[in-house]
Amino acid sequence: MTSAFAVTASRIYDGKRMHADAALIVEGEKIRAIVSQADVPAGMPRSGPPAALIAPGFIDLQVNGGGGALFNNDPTEAGIRTICEAHARYGTTALMVTFITDRPELKRTAIASGKEAAAHALPGYLGLHLEGPHLSVARKGTHDPALIRPMTEADLAYLESVAGSYGLAMITIAPESVTPEQVKRLTDAGYRVSLGHTDTPCAGVAPYVEAGAVMVTHLFNAMSQLGNREPGLVGAALSSPALHCGLIADGYHVDPVSMHIALAAKQGPAHIFLVTDAMSTIGTNETGFDLNGRAVYRRDGRLTLADGTLAGADIDMLSCIRFVHENLGLPLEEALRMATVYPAEAIGAGDRGALEPGKRADFVLLDGELDLSSTWIGGTCVYDTASRRDRATA
Repeated sequence: MTSAFAVTASRIYDGKRMHADAALIVEGEKIRAIVSQADVPAGMPRSGPPAALIAPGFIDLQVNGGGGALFNNDPTEAGIRTICEAHARYGTTALMVTFITDRPELKRTAIASGKEAAAHALPGYLGLHLEGPHLSVARKGTHDPALIRPMTEADLAYLESVAGSYGLAMITIAPESVTPEQVKRLTDAGYRVSLGHTDTPCAGVAPYVEAGAVMVTHLFNAMSQLGNREPGLVGAALSSPALHCGLIADGYHVDPVSMHIALAAKQGPAHIFLVTDAMSTIGTNETGFDLNGRAVYRRDGRLTLADGTLAGADIDMLSCIRFVHENLGLPLEEALRMATVYPAEAIGAGDRGALEPGKRADFVLLDGELDLSSTWIGGTCVYDTASRRDRATA
């Protein structure tokens, strides 16, 4: 039998409530229980000094890169590993590696690498988010318009053939380029379909929700906006109880006032959850990189093309949590839920996102200032700030 151990903290947040002076009991890759420190079995090993706070590991459904690797530029298992390790340094224990609009042959390479990462149970790897190429040129954002195109029968048949082979599967599509019938086939195959990079009117959203779409990609960005007579995708997303919405909380992609309004307006049970949309710069001193042959510049917390178009984000998940907690005034518990419980619900990862018996032992230790002390994936410490090293490869 795998031996169990305890991790103690002044507070443990399990995804629903805080536990004071508690201990997280871990057995193998799973959580056994949360108990008071006085009830830790005699002789059970305890890991390290008590933390200020233990919380579920963060889940990020939109990660383009990190640690100097951009998945489109390095669509390999090694690239995936670099990205996962970079984000573990900021508390992310599960992420969807995102492949944006590119050449078909490169997407096939990326999916093959996702298969390898899934087969090897790469720590932190949850699956692939295919963002494009079936989008709207009118709302292309940083996606190369020359590579955007409608979904064909051949495209759909290929996606169906590889579904389930590379971990969880998420795909962002625009109604301009994909039909509701195609969305139905994608959801039947196991894809979580997200609407984004689209100029669709509000009324055009309902057939896609009925077909199985369950998410909206980076709310407010690259989509039809909320107007007085045309609510757009933003209005549809906030009013639909079925659409989970990703939000980039860096203060550049969405104004804090708009964030406040969206959080107050969102109809449940679906929620708004945090995403980073992070690029290769996370965890590095990079001043820029290339994307589809175009230069991306890193300045003052922003990543932009030469014309000023935002090109992903230069932020990690812990910083997003701090932003909504400190700048928006959200209770810490709700800020944490936006990075744990809500994305787990959105992607259908029922074994993650909360510290409950039987779930994966993915968690973070934070100090009193909400700085990261250590990151744990499947009951193993993969990074701690005391040693400033990754343990996954030690």
